[in-house]
Parts: sequence; structure tokens; C-alpha cells
Amino acid sequence: MSRTRLHAFLSDRRGGVAIYVALAMPVLVGGMGLGAETGYRYHNQRLLQHAADFAAHAGAVHKAKGDDKDDIDAAALDVALGSDYDGAVGTITVNIPPLSGAFTGEPTAVEVILTETRPKLFSAIFAGEDDQDVVIAARAVAAVTGLGQPACILALNETESGAVTVTGSTTATLTGCAVASNSTASDSFDMQGQGGTLTTDCVQSSGGAETTDNLTMTECEAPLTNAPAVADPYYWVMEPPACPAGGPGGGNVQIGNGGQNASLTTVTTDETWTHPDGTVLNVKKFCNGVSLKGPVHFEPGVYIIGNGDFAANNTAVVTGEDVTFYLGPLASVKFNGGAQFDLSAPEDGPYSGILFFGARSNTLSHDILGNSASSFTGAIYMPAADVEFTGNSDGSNGCTQVIADTIKLTGNSDLAIECADDGTEEILIGQIISVVE
Repeated sequence: MSRTRLHAFLSDRRGGVAIYVALAMPVLVGGMGLGAETGYRYHNQRLLQHAADFAAHAGAVHKAKGDDKDDIDAAALDVALGSDYDGAVGTITVNIPPLSGAFTGEPTAVEVILTETRPKLFSAIFAGEDDQDVVIAARAVAAVTGLGQPACILALNETESGAVTVTGSTTATLTGCAVASNSTASDSFDMQGQGGTLTTDCVQSSGGAETTDNLTMTECEAPLTNAPAVADPYYWVMEPPACPAGGPGGGNVQIGNGGQNASLTTVTTDETWTHPDGTVLNVKKFCNGVSLKGPVHFEPGVYIIGNGDFAANNTAVVTGEDVTFYLGPLASVKFNGGAQFDLSAPEDGPYSGILFFGARSNTLSHDILGNSASSFTGAIYMPAADVEFTGNSDGSNGCTQVIADTIKLTGNSDLAIECADDGTEEILIGQIISVVE
């Protein structure tokens, strides 16, 4: 071939682009495929993070309500599954408290870690036989934030209308404390008619609030509605042993004598019970109910009532310090509105701060009605029962809490919440649950 023809051949560019494109096409297609797959993975990771955020928040809400670990786990999983998490290819881990991050060890925080194992797509072409799957992960932490305000009235029912009711000619003044209802009903907090008057720091409801002009709030401009539920402050407290279902026989026990000149009757404990924490408690059982008349004084201890009423008539003047009254599944408090009480809970020990403790299976109605001179110091804790309450704290620095399934405030009450030295658990409203990591 002559030099001229060789030069012409080498200078010829016809069809060159096609050759270059053919050579570059695998790289171009591969790059586009890997880019699309990377975007798809990023999209899946964002969806998984979204699910983790919602699951952690749900877990923290149930934690704040006092639910146990199994319920918190179930709530977090349920919300995650409803928020783009695919449980068929993933795992969920719920840590309380968190095991990593800024909130490590924080007891009010919930950590949720989600993973999903996804197969490689286009990139599988470039992977080895042992490298075919991609694991994506997301982590979120939610916690209770904010100091909150102390409450002294808490209804635990989650659906009942009028879970907290102020009725009749009630005049209730709550100093330094708020009212909370966990019911999501539109009238979760209900002031019925125009006769009832309530003065309190604030009203919080997980649903709505029906109020009148007779509601005065010193710390809130309006009721806090659709708010998170408030935790049961005593959900962890162990119940003492209840009376047997049939009782030992003998009928209702009568204590004291009515009349103005009746002598004081002192009630003492007559047996002991060792709590699982090792504390030895003085105990007395009334397994068919007990009725009080005239002046009656209870010595320190745990008094167990079963299978009947714990009653007090209008001549009763009942006193006692460091006492807890446990109402078994079939026992009910029936205190006459004319009776007078000056009772206080223990300030330490396994029943610290608890004055009345209703069994968690006790769904009866309880009437705790004292006259204007009555004082109840400590928690009236009836988590599954309806409580009608009239009572007072001991002076302006007193401490009274009422925690029940539903609560009706009736008569005249003057409560204060200054419980730092009375052994009670704190009840707080107005706290915020948010995703913090």
C-alpha cells in the first residue's frame, strides 16, 4: 500500500463515532444503572427513617403512659409497619433506655433501630457470589421533654365521656396543681351545669373539654386539649395480698361507737407481711368489710379490706398517720359526707405516698366524701374504679392526689399540691414528646 493510500485510510473518520459509542456504552449504561440504584436505595433509606421516627415517637408516648416493655414494643412495631417498614425483610429493635447517642441511659427515652435487607439490582452484575444483598438501617430516639406542671387530679380512662366531672354545687380550689384526663372523648373534662366552680392551675385533656365561666385557670389561658396521655404514676407498685374471695366469715366488722361522748377506739395491726423488697409491714385484714363510727384512730400499717364496704357514718372522726388502706377486688369505700378524716400516707417504704390503694381489678364505685374539716394527705389511687371525691389537704402546703379510672368532684374541696416531703410520685402535664435523635 502506498504511503498516500495509507495516510488516507488513517485519516478517514467515517463510522468513528459509532465505534466510540459502542466502546463507551457499557460504562455509560453501568453508570446510569448504578446511579438509579443508588437513588432507589436512598429513597428506601428515607422511608425507613420516616418509619423509625414514627415508631420511636409511638414508643415514647406509651412509655409516658406507663405501659410495660411488651406494650411499647408492640406499639412501635405497629406504627413502623404502617409507615413504610417492611417487616418481611427487616428487623426492629427497641431499647429503653437508649444504648447509644446523647440520650444513652435516659429512662424517659425510647430508641428504635430498623433494618431492611434488600437485594442488589444492577450492581449485582459487579458483585461476587457472596455479596448479593444490601442492608439499610435507620435509628431514631424520642423522649419526653419540658419540665411540665404538677397535677393532683388524674383520670386514667382512655375513652369515657366526663372522665373528670365537676358537678352540682361543687366549689373546688386546687392550689399549685392541675387536672388531667386521659380520655379522648370530646367531653373528656366536663363541667356540668352552672353550679360547679373550679379553680386550678390548668386543665389538660387527651380529648376535648366542656367548661363554663366558673372555671378559673391560673397558669393556662385555655384548657390543653388533644394532649398526650399522662402516665399512671403508681403502675409499678405491687398489690399486697388480698382477702380470699369468700372471706373468713364473721360479717362486717363494726369499730367505734357513735355519739358525741364516745371514747376513742384505736385500731392496731395484728400480723406482718414481708414485701418482696424485704420490707416487713404491719398488716390487719377486714375480709368482710368494716364500718367506722365515732372517733377511731388507726395505728401505722397496711389495712386490707375485702368483700364488702369500707364505711364511715356521719359520727365518724377518723385519724391515722403512716397508713395505707388497700381495697381488694370486691371492696368499696363508702364514706358519708358528714364524717371527718385526718389521714396521711407513709412517707417511705413500698407504699410510700399511697393512702388508698384499689386493686387493679377493682372496678367498683368509691365515695370518699369528707366534711369541710377533713384532710387526706397522700394519693387516693383507684386505677380501675370510679371515684366521687370531696376532701381537703392539710393546710396550704398539703398534698393530695386523686388518681382513678374516672373522677367526679363534688361538694367543697380545697386541695394543695406540695408533695416533696410526703413520699408521693410526681404527676406532670404539659410535657412534650418529640423525636430528639
